[in-house]
Amino acid sequence: MSEELEEQAAAPADLGRYLDIAKRRHLQFLIPLFFAWVVIWGSSWFLQARYRSSTMILVEQPTLPKNYVVPNVTDDLQDRLQSIQQQILSRTRLLEIINNLHLYPAKPHHPLTDDDRVERMRKDIGDIELVRDQQNAEITAFRISFSATDPHVAQRVTGELTKLFIDANLKVRQQESEDTTKFIEDQLATARAGLAQQEEQIRDFERAHEGELPTQQTSNLQILSGLQSQLQSEQNALDSAIQQRVYFQTLINQYRTLQGTTHSANGAPTDLPSVDAQLDSLRTKLADLSTHYTDQYPDVQKVKREIAQTEKLRDSLLAGMKSAANSKQNKPEMALPETGDPAKNATLLQLQSQAQANQTEIANREKAITALKGRINDYQGRLNAEPESEQQLADLTRGYEQSKANYDDLLKKENESQMATSMEEMQQGQRFTVLDPPSLPVKPDFPNRLKMCGAGLGVGFLLGILVVGGLEFLDDRMYSDKEIRKMLPVAVISEIPAIVSSEDEQENQRKAAFGWALTAVVFLMILAGTAFSYLHA
Repeated sequence: MSEELEEQAAAPADLGRYLDIAKRRHLQFLIPLFFAWVVIWGSSWFLQARYRSSTMILVEQPTLPKNYVVPNVTDDLQDRLQSIQQQILSRTRLLEIINNLHLYPAKPHHPLTDDDRVERMRKDIGDIELVRDQQNAEITAFRISFSATDPHVAQRVTGELTKLFIDANLKVRQQESEDTTKFIEDQLATARAGLAQQEEQIRDFERAHEGELPTQQTSNLQILSGLQSQLQSEQNALDSAIQQRVYFQTLINQYRTLQGTTHSANGAPTDLPSVDAQLDSLRTKLADLSTHYTDQYPDVQKVKREIAQTEKLRDSLLAGMKSAANSKQNKPEMALPETGDPAKNATLLQLQSQAQANQTEIANREKAITALKGRINDYQGRLNAEPESEQQLADLTRGYEQSKANYDDLLKKENESQMATSMEEMQQGQRFTVLDPPSLPVKPDFPNRLKMCGAGLGVGFLLGILVVGGLEFLDDRMYSDKEIRKMLPVAVISEIPAIVSSEDEQENQRKAAFGWALTAVVFLMILAGTAFSYLHA
């Protein structure tokens, strides 16, 4: 028998066979269909109704253009909504709403803890439904909802959630803006301190290298050039003064030769003009030696000793002349006759005075030349030290410029962040606005009786097919001549028609009528239930 069934299953589909099965098994199909539909559809009228209230919140963009005031908070609205949702769904926030609106009261035989009520409320809060712009996929609005057994409670809770979303968004944006401004201010203070420290280092370096800075190179070159010109002028003037000294000395010697000189026994002059001439000669010699040698040179020291001895001799002669003059005043009759020509003595004195002035000029010129050489060496040292100072100053300035650019950038960002914070405090930034206020649901959101009616039909149809298939599989009787021909080893020559009495025919007609009537009743009841569910949906 099993082999025959496998052959039947493997055979191609026979429409007549299926129609025959439908005639024989329609009651076995209709009863499970109607039973499943009644159970599922009927349960929808006994389940507790739940009402869902929803609201649409519009995301308004900042009133000021971004090129005027740049927001200093994140532009990722979806992440911010998730963060706000986590805050609102926190245990503390939900318990506050539950206690204020007296949600989820405890039943006598089923007490609820705070955690149980919080968990139930989280399930009753629907997911946030985002509304995006079709062009740029930006979030333009979002919908929040809440489900409850009482429509008014659902509306009130949805209103509370809406207020929490709006307030939380303002608070989050203000806090982010203030935190951003505070962070930039801290960074700016650090940059300002670093910049001031670098400025102080540059000032210290400039004070320590005064005159050696790259900016002073041009002035140092100009000053050095002027000093070299002055040195050349002083050197020329000194050479001219030395030539004049030689000229004056030559004239003085000539006058002294004409007048004649007296000397002591050891060869030293005994008259004052000769002593002065010798003293001038020694000083001239010392000046010449000083231009070539130092004070420790033996010839210089020897000339200095001779000058000292000559000065002592001159002082003695002057003292003697003064004593003789005093004696002459007391004894006029003992006055000595004048020696020499007075005109020549006056000329000699004049030459000696000019030679003395010339010597003073030479000394002053030599001091000026020494001072100029010192200043020239100083400025040459400055110019030689300028490359190293320039490199060190460039290193300091490079770090200072970078710090200055960073400071200016932070200062600009601080001003922009402060403006953005003021905009957020004035609620001129991106904000949430209620587009559709929380609705008062009129019809329950659950159960959906029309959907459950369709689900009942689907489940009943599958159950009927399974029942009919199972019964047909377990039935080993044959209902058609095709099945008999398959079982016979030889061909069928003739057939004997079935002999049906009038009573059997009437009985078959009554069964058929009952079957059709029952089928009509079942489908009419299903149609009526569907229509009733649609009208009360």
